[in-house]
Amino acid sequence: MTGDQLDETVSACLSLIDTRFPGGEERGAAAMLLADGTILTGTAPDAVNPAVEVCHEIEPYAGAFRLNQAVVASVCLHRDERGRLLVLSPCGVCRERLAVHGPDVLAGVAAPEDPTQVVWKALRDVLPDYWMTVFPGEVTGGW
Repeated sequence: MTGDQLDETVSACLSLIDTRFPGGEERGAAAMLLADGTILTGTAPDAVNPAVEVCHEIEPYAGAFRLNQAVVASVCLHRDERGRLLVLSPCGVCRERLAVHGPDVLAGVAAPEDPTQVVWKALRDVLPDYWMTVFPGEVTGGW
């Protein structure tokens, strides 16, 4: 994967936020770069019962599975009430989903000095004490 592909992944995420939520409301989206170069995006639909809501990453993650493609990079962005686009690192559930694709998957996280700047980190660096590391070679994903 190239820096241009990572930039395109972030741009696809931003584009979804801008086109799906043009009014500037507080919303977000996710984008995933697949092994074949495809970029899939998704956002979280509203639900009356918050317990059944899903995250932005579900749609691209499921799409990657449907296409039988590995995820190589993932980013989630959230437009706040001031209009800033904040980088959200993958939550624990999304980290588990990404782990299936191995420790080299790149995850977009916020730069320490600027939460609007994407820093790409390998999942192994985001999860230094990941539970699967105690089973080397016994599970999928290369942990």
